[in-house]
Amino acid sequence: MSQRFHTLVVRVENKPGVLARVAGLFARRGFNIESLAVAPTDDDHFSRITIVVDVESAPLEQVVKQLDKLINVVEIRELAPDDAVRRELMMATVRAGIEERNQVMDLVRIFDATVLNVGRAEMMVSLSGSPKRIDDFEALLEPFGIIEVQRTGTVALAALQK
Repeated sequence: MSQRFHTLVVRVENKPGVLARVAGLFARRGFNIESLAVAPTDDDHFSRITIVVDVESAPLEQVVKQLDKLINVVEIRELAPDDAVRRELMMATVRAGIEERNQVMDLVRIFDATVLNVGRAEMMVSLSGSPKRIDDFEALLEPFGIIEVQRTGTVALAALQK
């Protein structure tokens, strides 16, 4: 069975409008972005864009060819699923009155999450980890009532050679 989502790491010139051009390319071509994360690199002249692409919207080769045509794109690499370390950050505010607070705290301990803030009837928690782990944590929080949730999107690096 083929994999639906592929992770591309795109090194681009760190100039105004580059992200808009990349996003515009995806929009114009009807390519679906599952996740997008951008940050400058250790070299101020470049930024790194990590894009998780839904290949059901377009073949991966077509996405890469179109990205490669953009003038500010310097390098494109696909990170193979077995050869990459992926992480995401989630912050969530959940309903947690006096009766539910211990149950939420149990989940926080099990997942090694962090409590960021506590209110009278809610708690704000965060977790960083693999997208699957974040999905699992979020699913277990849902019965309490998620008031607000924010996820960063996937960031990834090639795994080290053993």
